[in-house]
Amino acid sequence: MTKLANISEVAKILNLVHPETKKPLNHILRYWEKEFHQIKPKKINDRRYYTIKDIELIKRIKFLLKDSKMTIAGVKNVLSSNIKKLDDSVSHGLRKEYKKKLLHEKSKKLLANLKKLKEYGKKNSS
Repeated sequence: MTKLANISEVAKILNLVHPETKKPLNHILRYWEKEFHQIKPKKINDRRYYTIKDIELIKRIKFLLKDSKMTIAGVKNVLSSNIKKLDDSVSHGLRKEYKKKLLHEKSKKLLANLKKLKEYGKKNSS
C-alpha cells in the first residue's frame, strides 16, 4: 500500500504557504490540477489524496513555473515531450537543474537536523 498525502500536506511539502498566516495555499494545487491533466489525485470522500508519484510531478511543475520562470504553456510542452531530449540539446538541462535544486534542499534539511542534534547533545551533557 502506498502512502497518500492530502492536499494541505502536499502544499506544505512544496512550501506553498501564505507567508503571514502560514496556511497552505491549496487553491494553487487545485488550479494546477485543472491545467495539468497529468496530476490525478485519488478522491476519497470528496478529498484529494496524492501519491508520491503525483508529488514528484507537482514538484517538477513548481520548479519549472517558479524557478525556471516558464509559462504554463511552456511547462505543458515540457511535460508532453521527453525531458531527456531537452537535456541533450541544452548544456544546462532542466533535469540537471531540477535534481540540483532537490539535492540542495535535502542538504539544507540534513544540516538543520545535524544542528538540532548538536544542540540537543549540548543540553543533555551537563
